[in-house]
Amino acid sequence: MKTLYTTLFILGLPFILLRLIWRGIRAPAYWRRWSERFGAGPTLDDKSPVIWIHAVSVGEAEATRPLVKSLQTEFPHYQLLITTMTPTGSERVKLLYGDSVTHCYLPYDLPFAINKFLDRVHPQFGIVMETEIWPNLLAVCEQRSVPLILANARMSERSVKGYARFPKFTKTILKSFRAIAAQGEDDRKRFKQLGADGNHVHAIGNLKYEVSLPASLKEQAEAMRSMWDSNRPVWIAASTHEGEEEIILNASRQIRSVFPNLLLIIVPRHPERFDRVTALAQRSGFKTLRRSENLPCPSTVQVLVVDTMGELPLFYAASDVAFIGGSLVPHGGHNLLEPAVLGRAIVIGPHFFNFNEISKQFLKAKAAKKVIDTISLAETVIGLLQNSDQRAQMGEASLQLIAKSQGASKRLINLIHYYITRHV
Repeated sequence: MKTLYTTLFILGLPFILLRLIWRGIRAPAYWRRWSERFGAGPTLDDKSPVIWIHAVSVGEAEATRPLVKSLQTEFPHYQLLITTMTPTGSERVKLLYGDSVTHCYLPYDLPFAINKFLDRVHPQFGIVMETEIWPNLLAVCEQRSVPLILANARMSERSVKGYARFPKFTKTILKSFRAIAAQGEDDRKRFKQLGADGNHVHAIGNLKYEVSLPASLKEQAEAMRSMWDSNRPVWIAASTHEGEEEIILNASRQIRSVFPNLLLIIVPRHPERFDRVTALAQRSGFKTLRRSENLPCPSTVQVLVVDTMGELPLFYAASDVAFIGGSLVPHGGHNLLEPAVLGRAIVIGPHFFNFNEISKQFLKAKAAKKVIDTISLAETVIGLLQNSDQRAQMGEASLQLIAKSQGASKRLINLIHYYITRHV
């Protein structure tokens, strides 16, 4: 099965490269550093052992924050290497850690590229974040005795159905991990269902609950709002995907019938869609401003498109209500913990399977509200903007839930000590 997988990957490589070229039209960073995608990573210092963390993109990179902090404390003499697959993930790593870690792209899942990568970085052990399960990567690491832990691991019901089509192959892959640190009990059960060794799968909690934002963030947000008019109602639609912006803009039009001075902030998930979303807002009849224009946002501006990187927490802090994108379309939703730690009223759509356990916890605690379409989105946001007490109650419920759910990084470090460092 692995041979067939590798053959199909090689045959599909021209299409993968064409996709890189196509994505580079809107995001030129995809045209750069191709050599890293074939194993030409950095050559690291042999004098210090290397801990390697793989975080595919922005969300996973963000989730490494408590882990990296703990690793730097527990293993101060180790070098940290973080790999990603996307330019946005790369930028996030650089923004979060600067020169305190090394970054490169993870090579494509081809044996020659992975071997070349490992020859250059020689990791002592690796930590793979969430659901990045690459068969050749795992096989080569096992052959070379590079132990791996799958950390902050999640497995949705939808993903189980896909992996279950290849039961023997999936079981072999999962057993390549020294341990699996699952986000929740449901995830742990699904990994066991797919054939992972139950003795090595642990539900340790979600690293993303340990979100930490700068203390100055709220002050910066207050200063920003004072420039907009502090009495102006503001809602944000964050990490939006294709097909969602139309729903959001139509809902915003309905909300404006109650709040004529409303400001909608849209933050598209992918940089290559910035131009398209801006054009859509303008065609829909909204006076639109782009964040990158660095112009004042007067009361005449109805939609602000955030087309910069790394500023989402600031705009969450500057909003009254936060809608989490990727959930009105069947993408699976995104992380709602950043607005939660800021005490914001949170709204999500019906498709939150990528963050199923977290979302259900927030809905149960009445820290978030679920909507299904334009009408329910508009009605919910109107209700929240009209009721500051309810927004405050939702924010307090979020903070209590986060405080109760922290500690995953410490439990993960304990697993690393138990499964890896004593055997390396």
